[in-house]
Amino acid sequence: MRETSNGDNAALPTPARSRRGAAAAPFTNRLLDELPPKERARMVAACDEVDLAFEEVLDEAGGTIKHVYFPTGSFISMLVPMGGKSTLEVALAGNEGMYGLPVAFGVATTPMRALVQGAGPALRISAAAFKRLIPSMPSLRECVDRYIYVVMSQLIQVAGCNRFHRVEQRLARWLLMTGDRAHAATFRITHEFLAYMLGVRRVGITEAASALQKKNLITYTRGVLTILDRKGLERASCSCYRADLDTYKRIFH
Repeated sequence: MRETSNGDNAALPTPARSRRGAAAAPFTNRLLDELPPKERARMVAACDEVDLAFEEVLDEAGGTIKHVYFPTGSFISMLVPMGGKSTLEVALAGNEGMYGLPVAFGVATTPMRALVQGAGPALRISAAAFKRLIPSMPSLRECVDRYIYVVMSQLIQVAGCNRFHRVEQRLARWLLMTGDRAHAATFRITHEFLAYMLGVRRVGITEAASALQKKNLITYTRGVLTILDRKGLERASCSCYRADLDTYKRIFH
């Protein structure tokens, strides 16, 4: 895993590799699973299946959105540049959601940098094709509108979390969210990358991670982090993690 520090603008990784036959993919996207069978089949048929590479930049803030992504086995961080070398993660999309929401309401540009945080497959459709499909697929329109509400709630929650909650709580929340989207208790991560995601100095991440390790909630060795006690980590997290889950459950179930 390549280490990342604030302001790292190294050459982009190899672009996503496209494969046709997305309908046969062994993974699913929960957002698309909400659609009636005919609409889901039509939507999946319009997509390519791609493999997203770790740290692949899908879009830069202020750039044009070329594709909409529905992660199946990958997940995407949405980062806001805060001036200079500072950035902050404000949203995260895994197989519970999608990336490219501005396209749904006719906006071609994005205010956020989209960075692949978890490598893996996704369904990809061109922004133009997605924009054409939405008016003719009422269930897709409704589903995307509900997801927009979920993301708006997440953005509001993040704003309060970053202002009022301790780094240790925020780190616990972030690890839980990442574990959910990675569908695993173990994943590779560095302190530098965590600092980049949470918008704090590396020393703050080191102290927070050490505190969680001392409580036997996680273990961290040579860039590999394992969640040992998920329930304990939830207790160490702020209430924002549970609020995010409750919002999604309330809107989609």
